[in-house]
Amino acid sequence: LQRVQSRQVADLGEVNMADGDSLIDFVTWAAETFPADKYVLIMSDHGMGWPGGWTDPAPGLRDNSTPLASALGDQLYLNELDDALAQIRAQTDIDQFELIGMDACLMAHIEVFSALAPHSRYAVASQETEPALGWAYTGFLDELTRNPNMTGADLSRAIVDTYIEEDQRIVDDVERADMLGRGSPLGGLFGSLLGGGSGGSTMSASQLAQQMEESVTITAVDLAAMPQLMSDLNDLTVAMQGVDQQAIAQSRTYAQSFTSVFGKDVPPSYIDLGNFAQLIKQESGNSDVSQAVDEVMASLGNTVVAEKHGPKKSGATGISIYFPNSQLYRSPAAGMESYTVIAERFSQESLWDDYLAYHYTGRRIDPTTSTVVVPSQQTAVSAPGAGDITISALNLSDPTVAPGQTVALSADISGDNVGYVYLFVGFVDQASNSIFLADQDYLDSNEIR
Repeated sequence: LQRVQSRQVADLGEVNMADGDSLIDFVTWAAETFPADKYVLIMSDHGMGWPGGWTDPAPGLRDNSTPLASALGDQLYLNELDDALAQIRAQTDIDQFELIGMDACLMAHIEVFSALAPHSRYAVASQETEPALGWAYTGFLDELTRNPNMTGADLSRAIVDTYIEEDQRIVDDVERADMLGRGSPLGGLFGSLLGGGSGGSTMSASQLAQQMEESVTITAVDLAAMPQLMSDLNDLTVAMQGVDQQAIAQSRTYAQSFTSVFGKDVPPSYIDLGNFAQLIKQESGNSDVSQAVDEVMASLGNTVVAEKHGPKKSGATGISIYFPNSQLYRSPAAGMESYTVIAERFSQESLWDDYLAYHYTGRRIDPTTSTVVVPSQQTAVSAPGAGDITISALNLSDPTVAPGQTVALSADISGDNVGYVYLFVGFVDQASNSIFLADQDYLDSNEIR
């Protein structure tokens, strides 16, 4: 594990790995040089969800094709990956890949699987960020070596089953001790949590795997089932027009969410599709929505071949969807101006962009058309999930307090969407222009969900 032992075939020099042409060149060369009955393509690097990923800062190229690309720079955007895969299939004898794997963060989106569906039979990706370990290659490649005739379904299950827990850097005692040695953040964190001594080197493989699996996800999907899932999702979006949109917004807020590339200043926008659908059924009380949700859940069950998630992602069912809040929806970089271009195939084949337009602008969905909907910057955008919150003046039982005594602070808080109350108490020190923090806490209520 400490060095690359395979023979170097060629030194290509500086290659732009964010360019679809680089992908085409590599796969075409690989298919011609090493012909096979089944082809598996695994792409490993940083992922960003529906925007794509696989950045390469070295060439220093700019991409102004969308506002998001102008902001992020050059990377392999999802529509570029779709185009590259189509060209690969046209230039080789690959009718479809047996499996396309994305050993990268946040790529198990319905938008991503929609782009991969024409090009591959199966796909594997993660809804959440991945630990630095990535996939357990020795684990599933050993199984492939023992059974070279295994199907994409079997291989995808092996990737899911071996993820984290069979990684050689965890199961091998020497490698685990080295990884958790001095200078490793894992050693400092997990060693102190589990009593691993200096660097955590006495931790067992199962202890380390358990800690690292707490927030992970990984999904294997049968891409042949995607058209039915897309059809059922379209039916759900049409049905969702018939309910109070505040209930939909609340379902989005409560749904299992994942790390968003758009920052912490906005609510998470990558949410679990199945968990979201279940909450819509619960919150709406609408029979048409309930029937449509049941169909979506059945399709998800047929699409997801294998899936596992840690206890901190208990609502994960395998596939995410992008549901931006009104602020992101208005943004040229995060909104429909970029989304419908980058997630091009999904936007053309689904009514999701139509539904988001209805949710935020009131534009009704026409299920008979497949027009991509990009509201103009002048279109008024509402926020169905927003609610006015009022806080009365803060009352003190006494303006001063002696040591050992107390002062009661009280205020009346009311509103439609009060999720929690956050208490912050500090003393202002005018002389040093600073605040001395005395207390901070979340105040919970049994009546708040």
